[in-house]
Formats: sequence, structure tokens, C-alpha cells
Amino acid sequence: MEKGNIKLGKKLDRVAGVLSIIIFLLVGLMRRVKIDLAINSSVLPPVNAILNTFTTLFLLGALYMVIRKNYDAHMKFMTAALISSVLFLLCYVLYHFTTVETSFCREGWIRTFYYVVLLTHIVLAGLSLPFILFTYIRAYTKQFDKHKSLARKVYPVWLYVSITGPVVYLLLKPCYGL
Repeated sequence: MEKGNIKLGKKLDRVAGVLSIIIFLLVGLMRRVKIDLAINSSVLPPVNAILNTFTTLFLLGALYMVIRKNYDAHMKFMTAALISSVLFLLCYVLYHFTTVETSFCREGWIRTFYYVVLLTHIVLAGLSLPFILFTYIRAYTKQFDKHKSLARKVYPVWLYVSITGPVVYLLLKPCYGL
């Protein structure tokens, strides 16, 4: 049975916990606080969709590599997915701190579909954030049994969130600037 670096894992877990709390607070504030940075942030929604798409591709690449038992490539793909998710989060928070929220402008079944996708995307993104970090930490600290156990639960949620992000953008795209 492998041990890994449990002591380092616990320290990193505390960092991940603090980061998760800070991110939750920022996301909570960004809808209430607007900051004028005198920048054109209209480019950020498509950038966010692209970053989420990259995350999806990296996650799929990581799955392919772990199935092939190429664990070094798997770790590289997962690191790339984590980096693209962090970049997404930075752009997302910047956009929402600097821009008034866009309302969905369409009616009918598409409106219901949009809100179902949006709400599941938001809830699962928020819930999965600390677990994504904990799962990555388990791999980084070579606690592979714990990593594998967490990853089986966290991976499909992260994949869903990364896929539905661009879907939300595409559904909301006709409503920007109205």
C-alpha cells in the first residue's frame, strides 16, 4: 500500500480550502460590486468559452492517457486542464466585476433549457472546485489510491462543467449588447 507524502497533502489541502473560500467569496461579491477599470471586457465571454473548451479537451486527453496507462502524459493533461480552468476563473471574475450581468433574451423551451444548464453548471462548478483541487493534490503527493477514488467521482462533474460552460455562452451570445 502506497503512502505518498501525506504531510504535504494535508498542508496543500489547507491551501486548497482557503483558496476555495476566497473564490466563493469573490464569486458572491462580483454580482454586487462593479469596478470601473476602463477596459473593454466584451472579449472575455468568448475567451472564457475557449478556455472551457480547452479544459474539456485536456480532460478528455487525460482520460485517454490514463486508460493507456501513460500516467506521465495523464498528469500533464490534468495540469493543463487545471491551468486552463484557473485562467477561465480569473477571466470570469474579472468580467463579472467589470460588467453588468447579461440577461437571457429568448423565450420558450430554449429559456427553460438555458436555465437548467446554467443552474446545474453553476452549482456543480461551485461544489466541485475544492474536490478538483483535493484530487489533484492526491496525485501530486503520490497518494494514488485516494486520488483514483476521488477522481472517479470528480472527473465526470468537472467534464460536465467544462462542456456546459461553452454551451451557456453560445445560448447567451445573442443576448450580449441588447
